[in-house]
Parts: sequence; C-alpha cells; structure tokens
Amino acid sequence: MPRKLIEFDEDTLQKLTMLGRDRMATFQELADEAFADLLKKHGVPVDLKDALRKSAKPTQKTRRPRS
Repeated sequence: MPRKLIEFDEDTLQKLTMLGRDRMATFQELADEAFADLLKKHGVPVDLKDALRKSAKPTQKTRRPRS
C-alpha cells in the first residue's frame, strides 16, 4: 500500500492521539474513518460495493409508477 507523509500541528496531533486512546483505535483506523467520511461527503464511492450500489439506484426516468 502506498504511503504518504502528512504533517499535523502539535495540538491536532495530541487531540488525535487522545481520541485514539479513548476509542481504542489506531491512528490508521482514525485516518481511514476520516477519509471515508470525506469521500462520502463529496459523493465519491468508498469501495466497489458502494460504487455498485450507487450505479444501481433507479433514476427518475426509470422509476415505475405506483399502482
């Protein structure tokens, strides 16, 4: 998996470290959750399952009228 270097200010890093301890989560797990939320916010599929689910949603033109 490719790696990227991200720099945080001291206060943010301390808060993320404390959050990880409180939730018993690794820094990687916190980052994964944050980036998944960011992608979801902007409508970008997070994984293949999400992409397939979005592509299968009916549009206004393909919906059938209710009986």
